[in-house]
Amino acid sequence: MDELEALNSSNELINEPKTKHPKGLWVLFGTEMWERFNFYGMRALLTLFMVNSLLMKEGDVTIIYGGFLALCYLTPMLGGFIADRFLGNRYCIIVGGTLMAVGQFLMFMSASTFDSNLSSAQMLMWVALGVIIFGNGFFKPNISSMVGSLYPKQEKSKLDSAFTIFYMGINLGAFLGQFICPFLGDVKDAGGIRDIHAFKWGFLAASIAMVIGTLTFVLLKNKYVVTPEGRPIGGLPSQNTAEDFEEGESQTANFTGKSIGIAVAIFVLTFFGFQYLFVDKIGFGSVGMGEFVKAVIYPFIYSMGLALAYLIMSATENKVERDRIWVIYIVSFFIIFFWAAFEQAGSSLTFIADNQTDRDILGWNMPPSMVQIFNGLFIVVLAVPFSMLWDKLRANKKEPVSPLKQAIGLGLIALSYLIIAYNVKDLGNTGLLAVKWLILLYLIQTMGELCLSPIGLSLVGKLAPKRFASLLFGVFFIANAAGYALSGILGSILPATGDKFLKAKELGINLQDVLDKKITLTADQLSLLDKEQISIVYNSFAGFEIHNLFEFFMVFVILCGIAGAILALISPILKKMMHGVN
Repeated sequence: MDELEALNSSNELINEPKTKHPKGLWVLFGTEMWERFNFYGMRALLTLFMVNSLLMKEGDVTIIYGGFLALCYLTPMLGGFIADRFLGNRYCIIVGGTLMAVGQFLMFMSASTFDSNLSSAQMLMWVALGVIIFGNGFFKPNISSMVGSLYPKQEKSKLDSAFTIFYMGINLGAFLGQFICPFLGDVKDAGGIRDIHAFKWGFLAASIAMVIGTLTFVLLKNKYVVTPEGRPIGGLPSQNTAEDFEEGESQTANFTGKSIGIAVAIFVLTFFGFQYLFVDKIGFGSVGMGEFVKAVIYPFIYSMGLALAYLIMSATENKVERDRIWVIYIVSFFIIFFWAAFEQAGSSLTFIADNQTDRDILGWNMPPSMVQIFNGLFIVVLAVPFSMLWDKLRANKKEPVSPLKQAIGLGLIALSYLIIAYNVKDLGNTGLLAVKWLILLYLIQTMGELCLSPIGLSLVGKLAPKRFASLLFGVFFIANAAGYALSGILGSILPATGDKFLKAKELGINLQDVLDKKITLTADQLSLLDKEQISIVYNSFAGFEIHNLFEFFMVFVILCGIAGAILALISPILKKMMHGVN
């Protein structure tokens, strides 16, 4: 607040946009910072809370976690549509922030009542996650769209730098959330026993952060989130003027009945196709929650992405528009693989940090949910240097085209998993991974993220026609959703970690021999292992069994490495399709 008051003493940021960023960027920066505190703080605790307090199985939790994140990035399509057609960005941000604050408070209630009524607490959690999902859908595409709208047409080249600064706000909030919420909510005593009742304080902190973020936007939007001429940005669509659009560009997206019908057909056909792919059957039988996510939510996300992509393309007006939107689609496809690997942070990597990592740092045993904090910390440290790097390369006419930057991001995340794969190769079943290797993984992944995510946001801001802006941000976030859905599937193939082998040994069972089918278990032994949530078979992916952590991590090396190489090779083609936009 003090910084904004100091900036208010001069109008230079508005009157001289060629040299400085507009003041509205810092308002959006602050709003998004608190929203990310709320979201990432809760995310750090979610899977551990579900396993330890709500007594859910790790495999199911990983699938549900992927589905939750995926829906958080699918609903921006709905929020973008409502903003473009009815409410505008501003009102949608306020609605979204309010819903997320309520959702986090419901998580607090769930974490406060599970010991007295487990089924009620589980139901509260499902309601809370649903409220957060819709709140995120209203909030996320609209605040990103407003960043792009802050800059006049002649300064769109500054968007890579602006979105990198904005992204620093996202991750400053993530850093604070991933420190404070686990500090309050992921508590163990001197003997390593977790206080399963402490999670509630982390969720309450997340709720309070969202209230602060929403109030920040409400109080400062009219003064700072304006065009260089002082007109409000993100107001009601009915108040848009011709100045908000490119010359000659239509101001309203028109979808014909035929296009809508074809889009619906695409959705239905691909939904059942994906359902068969994920669960080997078609229909809506009675299944557990993990199976429901794979059979319904994941197919819904992928099919909705394809249907919406067709619908938008059907309303384009010329070749330049179509080519630019195709670039958004193609890049969005490749980033699916990035997020599938990156979002292991909240599921499989958290379980590894909890169960097979030596987390001692200078005598302090870091909570496992807090290990994710290094991503946010490295973003805060590196965001400005990366922004300066892009600016310097641009000034020297050596800046890589946006798709090539994203290919570099995919290559970096493949490298991070390659390094950690070789460091777990000789651990055996119960050896502990040094936490420094997870820290290095997050450092390299952070550099990859800075090459990919803010650049992707910027790319949509530069290429999307105004009438499709929020909707195309919704499409971009559907790609994130698809990546998160894939992350849930990939996370569920995590092989048994060291704690499972030790627990089985305490029960008088050699788990390695069981997995290798060298011994046959009795009914009582099977019951004991099931009670301890210990699987007796190897998980598989694409027909290959995953026997150990080395093979698990190599899945991500191969997927992201191949995706990055292909995207780098086709970048020159995409550059031509961007028609002068870099």
